[in-house]
Amino acid sequence: MWHLNLSIDSEARETLAARLRNALRRQIEEGALRSGTRVPSSRQLATDLGLSRTVVVEAYEQLCAEGYLLSRRGSGTFVADSAHPEVGSALTPDETPESDLWDLRAGGSDVSAFPRQDWIRCVGSVVRSAGPRELGYAPPSGLPVVRRTLAGYLGRVRGVRTRPDHLMITSGFAQGLALLCRVLRDQGHETVGVEDPGHPGEWAFIADAGLRPVGIPVDRDGLRVDQLAASGVRAVLTTPASHFPTGVALTAQRREHLVDWARAVDGWIVEDDFDAAFVARAHRLPALQSLAPDRVVYAGSASKVLAPALRLGWLAAPPALTAPIERVRAGWDIGCSGLDQLAFARLVDTGGFDRHLRRLRAEFQRRRQAVHQHVARHLPGVTPLGGDAGLQTYLVLPRWCAEDAMVDGARRRSVLVRGGRHYALRHDDRPPALVVGYAGVRGAELGRGLAGVAAAYRDLGGRVSR
Repeated sequence: MWHLNLSIDSEARETLAARLRNALRRQIEEGALRSGTRVPSSRQLATDLGLSRTVVVEAYEQLCAEGYLLSRRGSGTFVADSAHPEVGSALTPDETPESDLWDLRAGGSDVSAFPRQDWIRCVGSVVRSAGPRELGYAPPSGLPVVRRTLAGYLGRVRGVRTRPDHLMITSGFAQGLALLCRVLRDQGHETVGVEDPGHPGEWAFIADAGLRPVGIPVDRDGLRVDQLAASGVRAVLTTPASHFPTGVALTAQRREHLVDWARAVDGWIVEDDFDAAFVARAHRLPALQSLAPDRVVYAGSASKVLAPALRLGWLAAPPALTAPIERVRAGWDIGCSGLDQLAFARLVDTGGFDRHLRRLRAEFQRRRQAVHQHVARHLPGVTPLGGDAGLQTYLVLPRWCAEDAMVDGARRRSVLVRGGRHYALRHDDRPPALVVGYAGVRGAELGRGLAGVAAAYRDLGGRVSR
């Protein structure tokens, strides 16, 4: 049964059919009724508005003649695609998708690998067994049964030392970071250390939350803890398992130094463990949180491992931060979807999540090897940075190679890629670089994109004296 919220001008002097037609046309032109929207049948709308069906049929026929509506025999009546132009877009010009582009920008995930059948089974099982408690409001911190499952899983695969009552389910990592920024501000923090290079979106997010991001350099051993100590900050956001975007891992020695720093300054470490699942098992260290549960806030999400659309993330907070985070959360919303939480927990409990990650890990390993092999064969003088991990490869270019020219040259060959300075908070004399993301492209698409990068490199090398 289709319904429509519609008001007809009772003061107008036109016929009822004309008034109805004008009201519908106005909703379409103003965008309330969008292209492709199905409108009620003439019989249903007549009943809803208390009108004769003849009046509605006349209005519908006139709007079809004017191109506002489209009637499909056996399917119903819809707002026509050409009824009005789309106004505005959520995409910036740089993000506008084009069918002939190969997108090698970092930050994406392989949603095509989403385990649809496993997820459908889990959702079906949850819905069939859901009672009043499961269908009601979930606690803001998350359903207790889900937090127990997640605490066990994180302990098993990442060595995270936490209790279910110190875990919070969030709407992705973004909400978790927002909660932490608010708590840090309430505790008197004015700055947050961030890795440089790092994620520009997170820096903007931190700044919008009223804190100043302070860049801390990263080298081949990870975050420069010595420079962190000299920065004056008392909180730092880091990706120790696989640094974004270089892919380097924080060494064991620096992990210990980082924990020592946090204790010395009475500060906090926020561990963004966004892609640790894709680090080769032989090189995968336990979560940094396992060294200092009293100083490290462990953060993760389903965005890179399942799909961003689920909006499922989690925080494992030290006991001293649990209550402040819960107080802030209670004033923001009333929690995440309980059914999605339960479906995710069932995916974990049945082993479907582990099976999915094994498949995805093997696939990304193949793509990573393809990138490295292509670089070795077709981009002489270019050096991949980082280890056998991550969802992107950081390519250090020769000093003679202009980074912007490489990006522009690739774009002329229908390849979207970003330079290393896009991820730099400070523009210093670091070598030029490209960051090649391979999470969102498969097989032949990845090969064509890499071929475009290689062609841009050859053309540039032919014009520049080395």
